[in-house]
Amino acid sequence: MKYDLIVIGSGPGGYVAAIRAAQLGMKVGVVERESLGGICLNWGCIPTKALLKSAQVYNYIKNAADFGIELESSKPNFEKVIARSREVAGSMSKGINFLFRKNKIDVLKGQGTLQSGKKVKVQNDGDTKEYEADHIIIATGGRSKELPNLKIDGKKIIGYREAIVLKEIPKKMIVVGAGAIGTEFAYFYHSMGTEVTMVEFLEQGLLPREDPDISKELGKIFQKSGINVLAGTKVNSVSGSEGELKVEVENVKKGNKEILDADIVLSAAGITPNTENIGLEQLGIQTEKGLVQVDEYYRTNVEGIYAIGDIVHGPALAHVASAEGIICVEKIAGEKPTPMDYNNIPSCTYCIPEVSSVGYTEAAAKEAGYDVKVGKFPFTASGKAQSAGAPEGFIKVIFDAKDGEWLGAHMIGYNVTELIAEVVAARKLETTGQEIIASVHPHPTMSEAVMEATAAAYDKVIHL
Repeated sequence: MKYDLIVIGSGPGGYVAAIRAAQLGMKVGVVERESLGGICLNWGCIPTKALLKSAQVYNYIKNAADFGIELESSKPNFEKVIARSREVAGSMSKGINFLFRKNKIDVLKGQGTLQSGKKVKVQNDGDTKEYEADHIIIATGGRSKELPNLKIDGKKIIGYREAIVLKEIPKKMIVVGAGAIGTEFAYFYHSMGTEVTMVEFLEQGLLPREDPDISKELGKIFQKSGINVLAGTKVNSVSGSEGELKVEVENVKKGNKEILDADIVLSAAGITPNTENIGLEQLGIQTEKGLVQVDEYYRTNVEGIYAIGDIVHGPALAHVASAEGIICVEKIAGEKPTPMDYNNIPSCTYCIPEVSSVGYTEAAAKEAGYDVKVGKFPFTASGKAQSAGAPEGFIKVIFDAKDGEWLGAHMIGYNVTELIAEVVAARKLETTGQEIIASVHPHPTMSEAVMEATAAAYDKVIHL
């Protein structure tokens, strides 16, 4: 069968690319070996958010007295918590199936491998079929990264997939890696009653890619809640396979070693791109450190072959993959899409308090040569945050002192993952700090803290 476009992988990059291509009149086939929606919908973004919501609800119940509500004792039904997460994921995957039918997109079930002549071989339970297309997009995503001394066995040493479907609440868990994945799971399992220790190689600690002020604030909040955070620390070894594990950790600077006990070790040290055994080498497609090399429209060095998402350079985020897919397909269709501005990509972490950011950190802006104005507004001064019982955190904004360009924003607090879009849109429209101050924000809301932080940068803040 001949297609205009075949997409290998149905994650947030692949399925969005397929739907946009169908909207543009292409005949599209999507190769998928597991469930529609890929890792994001089935084993990542969506089911983890369902788990985190259960944790948040449970924390509300445990602290109901703070809101004037008296309740009897409660406990989580972990089996039902996990079941709800799987139901949410299943529902979203069915939604992708509906969208494919609506847009007349064929699902080609099985493992896809690139062949010469713009063909894709699809193998499924011993059955092999070959399809041809004018254009092929590779969107195979990524998987948990394995550290040399922390091999994932799926039972005692696990990755994010296993962490989503554990049968029971561990008594003790060590989370290796304090990026978004590790931080979210640490919050979830600690909320469920697990004794959690986080081990992060980088000295900054939690969320080491965020602005240091954010990392420091989240670290204080986590430590206060009872989560042990070991920054600047590496894992040397893990011993034992039955019962309690013995984990040797070492402080990177001081060399001090310590043995930690755990029932489960979660490896959350990043992801590895799925670029093996899909035919890249046979076609001579250029890669670097496992990532496919592409231009600004996601074209590889082989005509008619494209790559998007976690297998190309750039942040491994679902919304990035989706945007890349749209740009790629629109270019194929002869339209004139604007290349991605990778300095205006929002990042979100959904622990409590939430974290979001976009653009330069303060240090990066100064390093880039900007003379900066920096404003901060704490949620302790927000009426909405106080009313919601969520006064933790702050909003930090960074502007170019010369012309008011919005260089970056960094947020930690209740619901801040919903607030960052204002900054992304404003930066896209080249809005200045003075224009944000002059834009009336509703009261009482969390969003007015964005305006207040901006006002603080210009010495105009009222409520601080």
